[in-house]
Amino acid sequence: MSVKIALFDAQEYDRASFDAIKENYDVECTYFDTHLTEATVSLCEGFDAICVFVNDKITSSIIDKLEKYGIRLLALRCAGYNNVDIEYAYGRLHIVRVPAYSPYAVAEHAIAMLLTSIRRIHKAYIRTRDFNFSLSGLTGFDLHGKTIGVIGTGKIGKCFIDICLGFGMKVLAFDKFPSDDPRITYTTLDEIWKNADIISLHCPLTDETMHLIDEESISKMKRGVIIVNTSRGALIDSEALLNAIKSRQVGGACLDVYEEESNLFFRDFSGHIIDDDILARLISMPNVIVSSHQAFLTNEALYNIADITLSNVTEFMASGICKNEICYKCSKFPNCTREQVNKCF
Repeated sequence: MSVKIALFDAQEYDRASFDAIKENYDVECTYFDTHLTEATVSLCEGFDAICVFVNDKITSSIIDKLEKYGIRLLALRCAGYNNVDIEYAYGRLHIVRVPAYSPYAVAEHAIAMLLTSIRRIHKAYIRTRDFNFSLSGLTGFDLHGKTIGVIGTGKIGKCFIDICLGFGMKVLAFDKFPSDDPRITYTTLDEIWKNADIISLHCPLTDETMHLIDEESISKMKRGVIIVNTSRGALIDSEALLNAIKSRQVGGACLDVYEEESNLFFRDFSGHIIDDDILARLISMPNVIVSSHQAFLTNEALYNIADITLSNVTEFMASGICKNEICYKCSKFPNCTREQVNKCF
């Protein structure tokens, strides 16, 4: 019997990628435009597994209802899991994720945003569309020889570092669990704040990293620093960033994520007034570039997300075990002894 999967917050590109790959798996996919919320969780009844994305908030109340409906599996079609109450889910709901779909996609988008910002490409594009070929105000700076601080050296962080080294940049890195890669020079956060011309975030959102960049850390940075974030919005205190841009302490920001994005990103609000004053003011700044959580959005990444998600679901349904399962104990690694070969519970 086919596994019945409900996909929430399913955009056109999600449907296309899952429809293209689902024939390789014994599954039935039902797509919902809406987020999974208290108001929509009743839609989950009758399904075997639920699939959600980054802005679906899986609270204890929703977990209780999923358990009530007999659903055992929540499949995240993303790497991060800060949107799930994994401590409460332990013993109630199994959670699987896509740990790596295309680190190149995110790393390349981070560089694209950085280059667009510092070389004023977005401004030049708008000018030339109006046949304005003046170069006034478009002066940028070389990446070669600049110091970049990379926070988080997982697969995406390492891909990003590879690109930076190719530009001839000096890389300083911080990670709670440093790798043994001889190309990476690890240091403290304070040293990064002090020395980096550019800071790029590639770490997960946890209690420790929440508002990693705030008023205090910004005050330690070089005046005119450029901040890039393609990870999770709440790594940055948005109000502190806005104030630092206004005071010229921060020289520019490239944001693919925003801490209050869940009710805004992936939707068209072009005909509406945005109530979020901080986001509206950030977007209005001439040295801020915002993209709507699109760093992952490449053909390769979408294919991998769909393939790994459906593989996770069918693997779990067949054996009760999935190598990509994440739970409360797993998150406390190295205390977890499951070693991806035993059931979490």
